[in-house]
Amino acid sequence: MSVRLRRLQRDYELLRREFDGHPAITVEPIAGNPPERYRVTYQVKGLMLDTGTKRPVETNHHVVEVYLHQSYPREKPKCLMMTPIFHPNITNWVCIGDHWAAGETLVDVLVQIGDMIQYRVYNPKSPLDPRAARWATENTELFPIDNVDFYQPDVAIELHFDDEAEQGPSDEDKEIRIEFH
Repeated sequence: MSVRLRRLQRDYELLRREFDGHPAITVEPIAGNPPERYRVTYQVKGLMLDTGTKRPVETNHHVVEVYLHQSYPREKPKCLMMTPIFHPNITNWVCIGDHWAAGETLVDVLVQIGDMIQYRVYNPKSPLDPRAARWATENTELFPIDNVDFYQPDVAIELHFDDEAEQGPSDEDKEIRIEFH
C-alpha cells in the first residue's frame, strides 16, 4: 500500500473514532477505498445571508465536501461549501489556512471548519468574502454564534488501591480498581 493510501486509511479510521455518533457532525465517505472524498454535515449555528433582506440570519445546517486530491497530504485538502454561508473565510471554498502542514489530521481540519462556521474562528484581515469580513469586524460582540466542541471528551481514569492488611499488604493482598468516567 502506498504512503498516500496508508494516510487515507488512517484519516478514515481517525474520523470514525472521533465523530461516529457525534450529535453535531456527520462524516460520510462518498468516493474511494479508502475514502478520498467526504460529505460532512454540521448541525451547529452559523450564518447565511438572507436574500430578501441582505442581512445575516442563523442557520443550523451546513454541508461541506472534502476532497483529498493526489497531492494530499503534501497540499491541504480541497473543501467546498455546499450550503449557503456568510463568513469572512468561506465562500464556495473554505479557507483552512495559509499554512498547511502534512502532519495535520483530517479530524483537525473538520474541527477547524466547524469552529469557523460557529464564528469561534474567523480572520477578517484575509477574507474570501469582504462583506462578511466587514460585518464580522463590526459585530464581534455576537461571537461565537455557537459553542459546540467537536472533539470527543478525554476519558478520565481513576486508580483505587484497596489495602486488605493493616500492617502493610503484600502484593497479593492489593486490589486495584480502575474506573472510567
